[in-house]
Amino acid sequence: MNVQILTRRAARLLQQAHATVAVAESCTAGMLGAALTAYAGSSAFFRGGVIAYANDVKQALLRVPARTLEAHGAVSGQTAKAMAAGVRRLVGAEYGVAITGVAGSGGGTRRKPVGTVWTGVAGPAGAVVRLHHFKGARAAVRRQAVAAALLLLAEAVSGRMSDDT
Repeated sequence: MNVQILTRRAARLLQQAHATVAVAESCTAGMLGAALTAYAGSSAFFRGGVIAYANDVKQALLRVPARTLEAHGAVSGQTAKAMAAGVRRLVGAEYGVAITGVAGSGGGTRRKPVGTVWTGVAGPAGAVVRLHHFKGARAAVRRQAVAAALLLLAEAVSGRMSDDT
């Protein structure tokens, strides 16, 4: 789906709920934050974000436990959930959204091939993560990851969040 349409939907839902959001991004390196802040009036709901590409940054800023990274890796549902909860706490937002994955062109493995992305949202009703297997080159994977995170955020804010894992 179109990132601009999903951004408008998420933004309107956040505004209607008088809720705020923060983002924690790895493979998208700020694209989700950029999409949300491209919306006029985003200062009413966007609190901030963290680009946590390296594991030590995930640990230090977002409080992703070392044991989570060791046991499951940076590209995992457990890490996405911890990132979302961590940025929510760090920035003081009602919702935290996280993206972590393998955008390519390198870095993929048989277990986690290029295009493997986890999105997560932590909010007042709890946390949820989703696993995605996107196709395409690096730019396409990153765009799809942002769209998926926006969709999950909109579902969470509207109360229709369900864990597909």
